[in-house]
Amino acid sequence: MAMPGVLPAGEPVPADGSLPASARASVGARGFGVYVHVPFCASRCGYCDFNTYTADELGGGASREGYADAVLAELTLAARVLGEAPPSRVDTVFVGGGTPTLLPASDLARILDAIDRTWGLAADAEVTTEANPESVTPTSLQELRAAGYTRISLGMQSAAPGVLAVLDRRHHAGRATAAALEARDAGFDHVNLDLIYGTPGERAEDFVASLDQVVDAGVDHVSAYALIVEDGTRLAARMRRGELPYPDEDVAADRYLAAESALDAAGFSWYEVSNWARTPDARCRHNLLYWTGGDWWGLGPGAHSHVGGVRWWNVKHPAAYAKRLVTGESPGQAREVLTGDEAHMEEVMLRMRLASGLPLDVLTDAGRAGAARAVAEGLLAQPAHAAGRAVLTLRGRLLADAVVRDLLP
Repeated sequence: MAMPGVLPAGEPVPADGSLPASARASVGARGFGVYVHVPFCASRCGYCDFNTYTADELGGGASREGYADAVLAELTLAARVLGEAPPSRVDTVFVGGGTPTLLPASDLARILDAIDRTWGLAADAEVTTEANPESVTPTSLQELRAAGYTRISLGMQSAAPGVLAVLDRRHHAGRATAAALEARDAGFDHVNLDLIYGTPGERAEDFVASLDQVVDAGVDHVSAYALIVEDGTRLAARMRRGELPYPDEDVAADRYLAAESALDAAGFSWYEVSNWARTPDARCRHNLLYWTGGDWWGLGPGAHSHVGGVRWWNVKHPAAYAKRLVTGESPGQAREVLTGDEAHMEEVMLRMRLASGLPLDVLTDAGRAGAARAVAEGLLAQPAHAAGRAVLTLRGRLLADAVVRDLLP
């Protein structure tokens, strides 16, 4: 889960990080995960708006050395906050960034071991790390696998050198698929490749070539996202100056259809609008935890957490994050307690992106009427609707946001 560069507003988090008793009453009832945010990058990609920092941007205020110790200090605080109502087990761990694999494999191993000692990893826990292709080697991958990491997600983005250049990616074409093969050889159970489509200058044949390389790499999971141009990024500035055209929605739709066609033919099935897996076991269980209303604790600067209907987020800068923990204070910047209406809205928004869809009885009368209209318009599947569920058709996936709006009051 990428940490956004701009955090929302909210009410203050208590200095000790304490949660309402109601939030702690059923921790992990829908599963419990741990997210670890590693905010370091070797360079900043032109499209990136995540809470990440290069060495120059950090200056002397923080560094990679000692970062694992700060994360472990927050983990100690988390154990104290959950206290007598800890989760029965940790089902998933996801280390994201940034580029987590800029940290030594020994640091990533130490963090995972501490999570296990604090709450206990489930016997079949899914443990994922993100990585940029140029930041891993066969040796580092073997070390991560030996430490207990079972899944890796590699940021490929494209197989076309020109597209990688527009996105300011550091790896060369072909490195991502080579890293995927190295991860398989190291014994990772599941390997994901991320693609971005709709980049200015990307041709249809460029994206087809990217899909072909992904399939040939033998991975069992693919994520494909339309390029989003975020304010404040280098890419947005180039577009404002007229150096690059803005993304075209029709082109993005064509790319999505190309992805569905190629991946379906290769034996992948969509399980979330932007995610495909070869088998049910290959689906990202950590992301499914987010999409189905589970609980998770987010460790690291800017990381978001959710426990029992309370959501909070940490201060953004690594130096401010570490400073709070040194004094024993929660790094939480702000939080919100979800109302019933807000929780309902999020459930509809998130579950509707899944291939399993949403039970119709979760919707209001107005929402069920909207679902009936969507069936008539070919946006929701008629057989699923007859069986009591709202499930997007392929056309519905292209218009998912509009469908969701019609299902909400």
